[in-house]
Amino acid sequence: MWSTIAQHIAEVTETSCAVQLVKPVAGGCINSAYRLKGGNKDYFVKVNASAGPAMFEAEAVGLQELSDTNTVKVPRPICWGQVKGSVYLVLEYWPLKPITAEGLVSLGGQLAALHRIAQPHFGWHRNNTIGATPQYNTPSQNWLEFWRQHRLGFQLQLAATKGYGGALQRKGERLMAQAGALFVGYTPTACLLHGDLWGGNVASNTAGDPLMFDPATYYGDRETDIAMTELFGGFGPDFYTAYHAVYPLPDGYQVRRIFYNLYHILNHLNLFGGSYLAQAERLMEQVLLAIRRH
Repeated sequence: MWSTIAQHIAEVTETSCAVQLVKPVAGGCINSAYRLKGGNKDYFVKVNASAGPAMFEAEAVGLQELSDTNTVKVPRPICWGQVKGSVYLVLEYWPLKPITAEGLVSLGGQLAALHRIAQPHFGWHRNNTIGATPQYNTPSQNWLEFWRQHRLGFQLQLAATKGYGGALQRKGERLMAQAGALFVGYTPTACLLHGDLWGGNVASNTAGDPLMFDPATYYGDRETDIAMTELFGGFGPDFYTAYHAVYPLPDGYQVRRIFYNLYHILNHLNLFGGSYLAQAERLMEQVLLAIRRH
């Protein structure tokens, strides 16, 4: 496998890439990840034995689209393909370290600049994945209908096929029906999103510059990116201050934040099992209560 990948790298880069080292590195729970040294140059390689080639191709296209904005720093895709029943994605290699406080401040401003990149419709020109779950990006002019059908509704349907019915589905149906109340006086813009922006997908390089990776790119409400940064501990107050200084969030975000993060908790339920069921139901209850009070 590695000689085939190295040959592909050599063809794309037009440089020698004889394999000198292959070393496993931390790469998340969905894919296996490796550092490949070839031709005295390092590459980061993601490998998946169960996914189809479209998953990594979509990730590469998303990384390139983010990179082309010249707002945030993401790894440059080199090549991708299929070998011996597995798919692979080769990216430029970055030595990483935990993101610094200064890096988070820079990231806040950079993310705000990214979110200024907009288009007329929501969605994207291709489907991709959120983790290992399909993420459908069929273009739409109506944000709430897009979210109901391709985000929240899709995850609820998937949960039903996995046996999560009952209260989860009843509360989900009520929330879908009443969600319009969250958007009274607020019309989201179709902004370019990272799409999976939690703490595990950001880091610093050796110079301390902020980096982001593993996107689930599409155009949608920028609040979804900010909401996810708060889901697993938050990025710290200075990050949000820096973001707000460039692109302040509108009224109503604090409730929509819960509504948007429900998508990711449902995805975790579908990927990792019932330990996320109670949290998903609790988020639904919080949003429904806020709607009633409003």
